[in-house]
Amino acid sequence: MSVKFIGVGGPAQIGSLQKTGKSQDTNKTDGIGKDSVEFSSVLQDVHKAQSTQAGSSSERAEKVLALKAQVSEGSYQPDLNKVASSLLQFLIEEK
Repeated sequence: MSVKFIGVGGPAQIGSLQKTGKSQDTNKTDGIGKDSVEFSSVLQDVHKAQSTQAGSSSERAEKVLALKAQVSEGSYQPDLNKVASSLLQFLIEEK
């Protein structure tokens, strides 16, 4: 009885790994180079936006505390024109 292995070890094997011209010594470094990472401009813009939000969140917290104090004292006077325009805009968009 004989066994044939078709495609094993052949010159053009389908799905085989191709060796590149790089040697296996690419993982070795001489200690001279440093690792570096470069992010795309989109990620840099996102990072900038997040850092500005962190600064504005403390300002927002201060505003919220001030408004809570006004509401608890009974001295809060909202701008009725702004409330009405926001309410109308909300009702129009919901339809």
